[in-house]
Amino acid sequence: MHLADGVLSIPVVVATTTAAAGILVYSVKGIDEEEIPKISLMTGAFFVSSLISIPVGPTSIHPMLGGLLGLVLGKRTPLGIFIGLLLQAILFQHGGLTTLGANTLLFSLPALLIYAVFGKRKRISMFLKGALAGGFSIIGGVGLLIGVLLLTDQRFGEGFFSVVNMIVAGHIPLVIIEGILTGFAVSYLYKVKPGLFSYKINTGKERVAN
Repeated sequence: MHLADGVLSIPVVVATTTAAAGILVYSVKGIDEEEIPKISLMTGAFFVSSLISIPVGPTSIHPMLGGLLGLVLGKRTPLGIFIGLLLQAILFQHGGLTTLGANTLLFSLPALLIYAVFGKRKRISMFLKGALAGGFSIIGGVGLLIGVLLLTDQRFGEGFFSVVNMIVAGHIPLVIIEGILTGFAVSYLYKVKPGLFSYKINTGKERVAN
């Protein structure tokens, strides 16, 4: 789902970069030193998993881990995603620097929504919570990706074999696969280390997602 350099128009690059900067400010506000190991761990997992990709037009298909990151990191998710994307762009030319803001938004916004919806106490199993989060992270990211591409050039959506149609078709199986894998991952991690799903709140206490 990484957008490469040169794909987006300058106005879209400016708008997405500005929006991403705002989300990063929100993400790092009030961060504690004890949160850094968990952020580093999930950033590393995201960095490695999203390097496995299949090119599709101006973007790519690969695991996102947005659901898992959203449930584990909460509002810190954009910070981990930004660092992972920046390292990928610099070290492996995966994605781009001019599209770094757009790519950060594509991954971060669905994950933040997952945090807002599922990060609170819900009377559903951790497997179902993870499965829904994993599937939605793909659906939300693809929807944002299509919107950004069409804002740049309507021709991305023209024709039966358009870039938009190929992106949608390519991500359908990934919705199912990532949903199931995230469900198992969240269920297992919650059993062995439930504190991994705790978030700092305004009172300075921790809230565990369950």
